[in-house]
Amino acid sequence: MPRYRPARRFRAGSVTKTFTAVVLLQLAAEGRVDLDSPANRYLPEPLPDDRITVRHLLGHRSGLHDYTNDMFHDTVPGFEAVRNKVFSYQELIDLSTARPLSNAPGAAYSYSNTNFVVLGQLIEHITGTPVATHYRQRIFEPLWLRNTSYVHPGTTLSGSYARGYLRPDDTGLPLVDSTEQTLSWAQSAGAVVSNAADLNRFFSALLSGRLLPDRQLREMTTMVPVTADGKQSYGLGLRSRQLSCGTTVHGHTGTVQGYYTYAFTTSDGTRSMTSLANTSNNGTVNATLGATLEASFCGSGAAASRRTASVPSFTEDIAPRITRN
Repeated sequence: MPRYRPARRFRAGSVTKTFTAVVLLQLAAEGRVDLDSPANRYLPEPLPDDRITVRHLLGHRSGLHDYTNDMFHDTVPGFEAVRNKVFSYQELIDLSTARPLSNAPGAAYSYSNTNFVVLGQLIEHITGTPVATHYRQRIFEPLWLRNTSYVHPGTTLSGSYARGYLRPDDTGLPLVDSTEQTLSWAQSAGAVVSNAADLNRFFSALLSGRLLPDRQLREMTTMVPVTADGKQSYGLGLRSRQLSCGTTVHGHTGTVQGYYTYAFTTSDGTRSMTSLANTSNNGTVNATLGATLEASFCGSGAAASRRTASVPSFTEDIAPRITRN
C-alpha cells in the first residue's frame, strides 16, 4: 500500500463555515455588524422575512430552505450539472427563497447551506472586499496556514492533494472522480481547501482564543443541542460533540463531492484531530470516519502526547486519513 502523506490537501467542504463565522464575528467585534439586527440591514437584496437576524444565519436558525437538497437530489447528475458552473451569491439565494421557509426565524435549528452563502454576500457587501481576501488576511496568513486557500471559481487544486471520488446512488456504477469542480454551488459555505495539519492549527487557535475576543468566542461556543440525546450541539458556525469519555470537542464536519472531513479540538484547543475520507455519498464510510473522534479523544492513546500522529498506510482511494496534535 502507498505511504500516507499527511500534507496532502483536500476540499474541506462545510468546515469552510467556521472560517466564514470567524470573519463575521471579527467584524462584529469591530462594531461593523450587530448579530441581533435583521440581516436585511446588511444585504444588497432583502431576504423574504425581516425577522431573520445575522445570529439566526450563523446558527442555522433562519428557516431558509437549503437549495442543495434540490440541486443534488440525484447525486451524480446533480453534481455534473453544476461541476463547471459559476453562480453569484444572489443566484444561489434566489434558489432558496423560491421555496418557503422551513420554520419561523429563530424557532428551530435547520441546517442549510443557504445561511452561509448569505453570510458570504453580507461580508462582501458591508466591506467591499471578497471573502477570499478576508480569509487570507484575517486567518490564513496570521496562522501561517500555508496549505489552506479558498478555491473558487477555479477548478484545480495545487500542490500535493488527495483526489476525491463520488459514489453514485446506484452503487453498482463506478465511482466518479469529482476532484475538479468550481464549487461555486457552495462558495462561503464550502469552498476552502486545506490539509489536516492546517485544520488542526486553525481549530486549536480558534478555541484557545487567538482569533476572536473573549465575548465573540463565548457567543460562538454557546451551544444549542441539535440531537435528541443532547450530545451534538451547534453554536455560531461551530459544532460540538460530547464523547463517551466525558470530553467535549468543538469543530466542524465537511461533506463535498468526493470528500468527508471531521476536524475537531478540545474546548481549550490543546488537542486537535482531523480525519479525511476521499469519497462521499457513502454512509458507511462517513460513520467510520465519525468514529475517529472516539478513537482519538477517548481511545487508549487519547491521553498520551500532543505530538502529531498519523495513520502510517492506507488504501489509496477510499480510506480515512487521520492526523492528531
